[in-house]
Amino acid sequence: MQNKIKLSLVACLLTTTIVANENLGVITITSATKSEQSIKDVTSSVSVVTGIELEEKNIKTVTEALNLVSGISFTSNGGMGKTTSINLRGMGNNRTLILVDGMKFQDPSNTSGANIAHLMVTEIEKIEMIKGAQSGIWGADASAGVINIITKKPKDGVHGSILMEAGSSNTKKIAGTISYKNKKMDAKLSVTDIQTDGFTSAAPKGKNIDKYEDDGYENTTINLQSNYYINDNAKIGINITDIDALSQYDGWKAPNDSSMKSDVDSTLYGITYNHILDKHNITIKVEKSDFTRDEIGTTFGVKSFEGETQNIEISDNIQYNSEDFVTLGTGISSDNVDYGTVANEKNSKENKDKYIYITNSNTIKNIIFTQSIRYDKYNNFDNKFTGKLGVKHNFTNDIYLSTNVGTAYNVPNIMQELNPWGDTNEKLNPEDTKSADISFGYKGLVLTYFYSKVTDLIDWENNKYQNLEGKSTFKGIELDYKKEIFSDTLLSLAYTRLSAKNEDGEYLRRRAKDTFKFGIDYYGIDKLHIGLNGEYVGGRYESDDKKGSQTGRYTIGNLNINYDLLKNLKIYTKIENITDKYYQTIEAFASSPRAYYAGVKYSF
Repeated sequence: MQNKIKLSLVACLLTTTIVANENLGVITITSATKSEQSIKDVTSSVSVVTGIELEEKNIKTVTEALNLVSGISFTSNGGMGKTTSINLRGMGNNRTLILVDGMKFQDPSNTSGANIAHLMVTEIEKIEMIKGAQSGIWGADASAGVINIITKKPKDGVHGSILMEAGSSNTKKIAGTISYKNKKMDAKLSVTDIQTDGFTSAAPKGKNIDKYEDDGYENTTINLQSNYYINDNAKIGINITDIDALSQYDGWKAPNDSSMKSDVDSTLYGITYNHILDKHNITIKVEKSDFTRDEIGTTFGVKSFEGETQNIEISDNIQYNSEDFVTLGTGISSDNVDYGTVANEKNSKENKDKYIYITNSNTIKNIIFTQSIRYDKYNNFDNKFTGKLGVKHNFTNDIYLSTNVGTAYNVPNIMQELNPWGDTNEKLNPEDTKSADISFGYKGLVLTYFYSKVTDLIDWENNKYQNLEGKSTFKGIELDYKKEIFSDTLLSLAYTRLSAKNEDGEYLRRRAKDTFKFGIDYYGIDKLHIGLNGEYVGGRYESDDKKGSQTGRYTIGNLNINYDLLKNLKIYTKIENITDKYYQTIEAFASSPRAYYAGVKYSF
């Protein structure tokens, strides 16, 4: 039982204070510097959700997974698969770089960047969240931070699993994986299929959502990855992720509209060659992401979207002392968009970028210094240097102090420039961001103060996307606490206090001032886990300056019960929104009532 408690403690939401014991291995981070590091050696403000925690909470979507973390909130136009936006420390969806196994999931044909609503939890090893400006390492789209969804890797021999789940709204989930690994090669295939009748997307506030027609959702996600080991120091690998989804939705204040559907196909391709030569770890990668979307039934604006990103990069991680390294990299990337409107008008555009970067990390006794600088040369925008500095002092294994400062450059999304729904504005300026944070960690407690200032923030005003005058500020505190309060009970708490204001001091819309997330897990009965988790969302308004409809001030709780029926056979049940709380994250769009799910998983 004690080992199980330790395993689950590590599986809980991790910060830079937590490192696994010898039996579980050291938790490592790759997204902070593009090099694998122990989490205790990373200066950045980092949160990690592990695959074990996702399993224990029986989480289906990446949005749910991210919502476990302090500093992250979301809004959605309905239930599963509907348009969803996340805010990282108050900064919007298209300012956070979303990666799947290091490959960009940013759709240039989507004004919000990553279409995160279609990312399901499929064989995930961990999700890394690097907070604060990261353009000095990752370039554009990373002014708020980076989220890297890392899938599980094959283990020696033959392994597999199958999961079946059913629940409310005629929801059905089937997921399976098979993998094989030997000394020369490995391969893994995983497939997840989710179907649900759902509930209405749109609903007048306060109205019973059962009065309106349901808006269903289907998603099939396939991941294939394989590596061939040329020798002990060289390998070549491929990684393909395909997401095919169909989502029914409603127009604005049209809850019984059954004609609207969004047919989405997203495919990410990656080929990587890795060679270790003396103190050099050389990586060459070629990546391509294709996004297509057909808006069935729409009578306004764009009917068909095609977006494509490409990236070719070569990097070298050089270990020049036992605890010191430098990473050098250069590459070429491009974003392409083609679209067709309801009126059969077509348009397209391409943005290109050539870049070079260097990141250096030094450890002197218990102090870690990290420095990054990057130069981007754009074809359509001014060229830009961005950078980042980080310092961390590990006073003891339980106490640390870290601080980071960084700059970011967020170029306009192509669809924001062309704007087929209103007025074109190809004179949009990139956003300039300066950010800083400071964190203090003591055992299971982490306190962080963060501050970001954005010049030329891009937002929708007067029928077009344009740069807001002056500087917008995002600042606040994050408080994380994890503790084994009894020998068989784990407690996790996360509080965020956020101030997001424009140049005039007005609070920006759809950002909650306070959020409080909680979780308690009990393991006192052999083979049984009972978990309760949820969140409180404080005051949040539909319009700037605390105007419009109130969409906050509610508490949601979820109950999970897992039982190990046999060594390789688990059964579980989950109740979402156990108090059946009525709420809306966006005015006039529905959220899930109380819902019940049960499932079984067999592994071998």
